[in-house]
Parts: sequence; structure tokens; C-alpha cells
Amino acid sequence: MRKRVDILSAFTSNIIYNFLISFGVIVGASLLAGIGALINDHPPLRCMFEIASSIKIWAVAVALGGTFSTFEILEKGLFRGEIRSIVKQAVYVVVAVIGANMGYGFIRLIQKCGESMIK
Repeated sequence: MRKRVDILSAFTSNIIYNFLISFGVIVGASLLAGIGALINDHPPLRCMFEIASSIKIWAVAVALGGTFSTFEILEKGLFRGEIRSIVKQAVYVVVAVIGANMGYGFIRLIQKCGESMIK
């Protein structure tokens, strides 16, 4: 039997997951909030934009899987001298922030397209 060859390392896989999870939290929550705004007869684009801007930090926390594990790993890296774990966690946080900001940018793009169609 042949062993399965992993194309991506665990580190690369986690980077992809963190980015897409934080992106998906922003986009998914905003789209569902827009549907809720339609049901409640409120302006959906404004509601989507407000939700997207207010939940960016939560999208990062969700992508990281909670904040305690990240802090524990950072503590281990700082006090036990494991610099590699600090760098990994920093990369995970930065990638999650980039994903959340790109999700926010995507919602802003939807908002601008919607405004230009109305005018």
C-alpha cells in the first residue's frame, strides 16, 4: 500500500483554515443580517456594513479557535524560549486579521455595487 502524500503541511493548512474561517464569519454573518434587515423592513446594505465592521475582532477569535489556546502557546513561547511557536501563532493571528479585513472589504464592495445600482 502506498502512503498518502500530504501536499500541504499542517502549518499551511491551518493558515488556509484561519483565513477562510474569518472571511466566512464576516461574509456569512453580514449576508444573514441583510436577510434579517429585509424581513424587518430595514435597509439591508447599511445593516450588512454595520455588522461587518462590528464583528471583525470576533471573526479573528473564531478563526483562532478561542483566545486561551493562543495565549497559552504564546506564554509557552515567551517563558520557555520556544520562538517557533510564537512565530506560528503570530502568523495565524495576522492571517485571520487579513481574512476578516478581506471579508469586510467584500461586504463594502457589495454595498458600493448596491449603491451604484440604486443611483
